Amino acid sequence: MKVVLRVLTAAVVMVAGLLPAVEASALTKLTHAQAASIFSAAGITWSSSGNCSDWNNSTCTSFTNINDSTVYGVRTLKQASGCAVNVTGGTETGHASGTYSHRNGYKVDISVYTCVSNYIRNTFTRIADRGDGAQQWRSGAGNIYANEGNHWDILYYNCGGC
Repeated sequence: MKVVLRVLTAAVVMVAGLLPAVEASALTKLTHAQAASIFSAAGITWSSSGNCSDWNNSTCTSFTNINDSTVYGVRTLKQASGCAVNVTGGTETGHASGTYSHRNGYKVDISVYTCVSNYIRNTFTRIADRGDGAQQWRSGAGNIYANEGNHWDILYYNCGGC
């Protein structure tokens, strides 16, 4: 019911021209435990160099205050691609700041695996490189996948059809 309500609200707002599509639905912030449970149920793994989840420690991977649309976006990627997905960065400190940032719950980093990398490159639209030179792809839902070499930096404006 919640997903249907979100989709209908987004559609009404877009048709009315009140907001761009990427800002149409309200955000729900999740706890680390809530996000970890959703990831686990979907077969999504996560890891950190510090083997921890403290969002105030840059060596941890935390999901504290992550947007539900980001978590469901990762789940959609896993389901659509059929690939293994390992999250290596969440809302922990140490990432670049900004409105659509890791800390604000919009971004995650995932491991570069051949399967998921091929899926992104072959399914989404190649767009201009990011200012730092990272190659980027845009999904049909408008989410941005940037290849930073040792991981994918993903910006989820929405859940990508969850």
